[in-house]
Amino acid sequence: MRILSGIQPSGTLHLGNYFGMMKPAIELQTQGEAFYFIADYHSMTSLFDAAQRRRHSIEVALDFLACGLDPKQAVFFRQSDVPEVTELTWILSTVTPMGLLERCHSYKDKLAKGIAPSHGLFSYPVLMAADILAYDSNVVPVGRDQKQHVEVTRDIAVKFNLLYGDTFVVPEPRIQDAVAVVPGTDGQKMSKSYGNTIELFGEEKAARKRIMSIVMDSRTPAEPKPDADQNSALQLLKLVAPPEIGRDYEERLRAGGLGYGDLKKALFQLYWDYLAPARARRAELESNRDYVDQVLADGARRARATATVVLQRARRASGID
Repeated sequence: MRILSGIQPSGTLHLGNYFGMMKPAIELQTQGEAFYFIADYHSMTSLFDAAQRRRHSIEVALDFLACGLDPKQAVFFRQSDVPEVTELTWILSTVTPMGLLERCHSYKDKLAKGIAPSHGLFSYPVLMAADILAYDSNVVPVGRDQKQHVEVTRDIAVKFNLLYGDTFVVPEPRIQDAVAVVPGTDGQKMSKSYGNTIELFGEEKAARKRIMSIVMDSRTPAEPKPDADQNSALQLLKLVAPPEIGRDYEERLRAGGLGYGDLKKALFQLYWDYLAPARARRAELESNRDYVDQVLADGARRARATATVVLQRARRASGID
C-alpha cells in the first residue's frame, strides 16, 4: 500500500495542522510506503512572498521531523524538487473537463475568503491529481471536507485510462473520521485564514496569551456547564491530555465549580508539556540544517525515481514519448 499526503508551507504550522494531518500521517508511515511532501507549488496560489515561502518550507520540514516523521520509513520531499509533477499536470489537464473544476468547492471557498481568482487557483485540483497519481498512490488520507479532492483525482485518472489505456492507479480516499475538527481560539475551525490558531512551536509567552484568549461564555465558575463537550478549550485539552484527565475536566465543568480561567491555565500546561519532546528535537534539528537539507534531497531523489516511471508511462500511452 502506497500512501500520499502533503501540506502547504503557507504559514506557521499550528495545532490544527498537527492533529488534522501531521499526527495521522506520522502514525501511517509504518503501515505502507509513505510519500509526504511540502506543497510549495500549491502555496503559490495564496502566498506571494518568495522569502516567506522559502522560510515556511524549511519550517515545515523542521516541524514534521521534530514531531516524529522518520525519513528512513517515509519519502519526505519538496513538491518543487520533482519536476515530473508539473509535466504530468499538463498531460492531465488535457483530459480534465471544465465542469469538473467548476464544481470544486475549494475554489469557491477561496474566492469567498478574498483570494483573487487565477488560473492556478482554478486548476489547483489538476496539480493535486498529478501529486497523487505521480507516485502510484493507493491511499490518500483526508478529512471528510477534503474528500472531493481525491474524487476529482479519481475522475481524471479514470478519464485518462479510458482514453489511452490503463496508465494510472486509481487512488482511494481514507476518511479520517477519528480526527475531530480542531477548534481555534474563536470556536471556529482552527485556520490561518481566520487568525485563530495556536502555533505548534510558538514562544511560551505568546502561546499562553493565545490560549488565555480563547472565547468562552459568561457563566461563572460555580455554574454547571452541561454542554461541556462543546467547549473549545476542553476540546483542545482532550487532544493534548491523557483520556482520564480529559474526562476529569469535563466532569468538573458539568458539575460546576471549575472556572474557565483555570481550565485554560490547565490547557496551556498540558499543551506545553505534550510538545516538550518535539520542541527539544526541533531545537536540535535547527542547529543541524545540513541534515534537514540532506533528508529533503534524498526524499526528492526517491520520489523522482517513482514519478519518472509514471510520467514515462503516461507519455507513452498518450503518444508523446
